[in-house]
Order: sequence, then C-alpha cells, then structure tokens
Amino acid sequence: MIGKLKGKVDAVGESHLVIDVHGVGYEVQASSRTLRNLKPGDDVALTIDTHVREDAIRLFGFQSEFERSWFRTLQTIQGVGAKVALSVLGVMAPQDLANAVAFGNWAAVEEAPGVGKKLAQRIVAELKDKAPGLSLSGHNIPAASPGAATPATNLPPSSLAFAEALSALTNLGYNPAQANAAVAVAAQELGESADTPGLIKRSLKELAR
Repeated sequence: MIGKLKGKVDAVGESHLVIDVHGVGYEVQASSRTLRNLKPGDDVALTIDTHVREDAIRLFGFQSEFERSWFRTLQTIQGVGAKVALSVLGVMAPQDLANAVAFGNWAAVEEAPGVGKKLAQRIVAELKDKAPGLSLSGHNIPAASPGAATPATNLPPSSLAFAEALSALTNLGYNPAQANAAVAVAAQELGESADTPGLIKRSLKELAR
C-alpha cells in the first residue's frame, strides 16, 4: 500500500493532481483546499490513503497525517464517502472542523458542496464521540510537557498543538468529546500562535468549570 508520495507536480485538475515520482506519474485525488495551493513544477509531499477496489486503485492525498485521520473518521459516518469527506476538507481545515464539531456548528459543515443540512447535523453529532480519530495514524500523540521541544512531524504547528493537547487531556482521563470542546475553546481564545502547554493549561481551566 502507498502511504506517501514525494515528487513534482506534473498536472493539476479540478479534483486531482498528477505527481511525477522518478518518471512515474501517480494520479492522486485531493481536496480543493490542497489543490489550489499547488501548480505544475512544484515540489510536493503528500500523505496517501490508498483505496483498493475490484476495478480500480484510488489514491487520496493529504497535507498531513492529521488531515488523513479526519478523512478516515468522516467516512465512518453513514452517508459520507470519500467524495463527501474530501468536499468537507476542501472548505475546512482539520482544526476548523474540530472547532465546528466542538461547538455544534453544523452550518459551517453544510458549506461543503454535496453536504445538506441533515448530513451536516449528523456529521457534527456523530463526530463528537469519534474525536479520538484525530490522532496520528490511529494512535494517540504523546503529551508534550511544558518547555519540551515540538515533535518533528509534518503537521502545521497549530494543528499539532491542538492534537497534542487533545491527546494529553484524554490520557488524563477526560471524556474525548469534553476534551475536544475544551481545547477548541482554548484554541479560539489563544489564537493560532498557541502552543501545546498553553492549550492544555487553558483547557484544564475550562474543564474545571
């Protein structure tokens, strides 16, 4: 199974791109948010989710493992397939989706093409109990202690801090849905520059109310 592709962008279409890896072109489906940041000739490295069917092998590309986790988790909801999951991730970054779930903001999810009101409400309601699916590669991220160096991953800093804080709180025994809501509040208050210790500290205050 292909888990990652690194090469040059050969072409970009409406819903896919072609990555040239040492002369071999791989057609990869990706969200509109990913595609609009790429152009032919760019160096690119995408985390891949491989879907094997009787008549085809389809590759789906993501900017991080964090985003791929959301893609997989979204598809556990009835009525959400790969196309709809990509559509949601095309209009919402993973952390934005986490915030929408935490605050019950189904209207934000409904903005995705192909997602109606009922499906958006189902996505938000069911993801509250499936927040642990945000972990990297299906495993919890070790909690970072104050002052510790940021682990080397390909996650954007804000998303990494959010995921680490969520993992730390669930490891402390907090309900995943409550932890997700608390971290979302903390992230909104502290902004994009928030680090893991700061998010954990503010989240604990939220949970103590």
